[in-house]
Amino acid sequence: MGEFVARVRPDLLSLAVEVVGVDPFAKVDDGTAWAQPAIFCASITGWTELGKPTPEYAAGHSLGELGALVAAGRIGESDGLRLVALRGRLMQESGERVSAGVGGGMVALLGRDASERAYEIAAEHELSVANDNSPQQVVLSGARDRLEGAAASAEALGLRAMILPVTGAFHSPLMADAVEPFTAALAEVEIGPEGPTTVISAVTAEPFDDVRERLVEALTGPVRWRETLLALQARGVSKIIDVGPGKILTGLAKRTLSDMELVNA
Repeated sequence: MGEFVARVRPDLLSLAVEVVGVDPFAKVDDGTAWAQPAIFCASITGWTELGKPTPEYAAGHSLGELGALVAAGRIGESDGLRLVALRGRLMQESGERVSAGVGGGMVALLGRDASERAYEIAAEHELSVANDNSPQQVVLSGARDRLEGAAASAEALGLRAMILPVTGAFHSPLMADAVEPFTAALAEVEIGPEGPTTVISAVTAEPFDDVRERLVEALTGPVRWRETLLALQARGVSKIIDVGPGKILTGLAKRTLSDMELVNA
């Protein structure tokens, strides 16, 4: 990712180093504080290499919402990067504080009808649905000592379960410490009016109404990605271009949607 950004958008890489204090690509495996700005930069660079097209709709998974808002002209590129860097740092710090106490973590549930079973498993074990990614993949988040029980319940229902190697209970109420400072930062950022691109919020699976409020809600609430993809299809979208690094989101779309042209930039 770093080589790609350095080649296509050296200016963006320089800004990232300035904002983060270090090259985020050099520390991308050290935690979400560096991974988030790195992924944001790679996604914006992918969009840039395509000629910065103006899509009819845009959507982003978790931190990708900020990239989608930048591509839609609702948030400036430098503001988007600063918000992503702050978001990553706050989420990492919040996760570390939780881990020092009760301990937080995430468990992925995989298999047929995972999305239908995940909510009852989450309720049974007092966990939160963090990522409803596709009909076959849902991630739960919360106190680490509840993850094994949830994994056992999932396996009893015929699903596969995998406790993820993360230090934080992302997209759960355990991220509450990040809310106040992120809210304050968003208050200082100009949010532009809706233009030709409609951005679908992964918090509501509807077009963004209050951008600041929804971005804050995303810290502690679930990423409703499966529903967001279905909402795009219901609005007549027939082609999705994934500009982010890798092919994970393309794969999720393939497992969720039918009769959809999927392109990985």
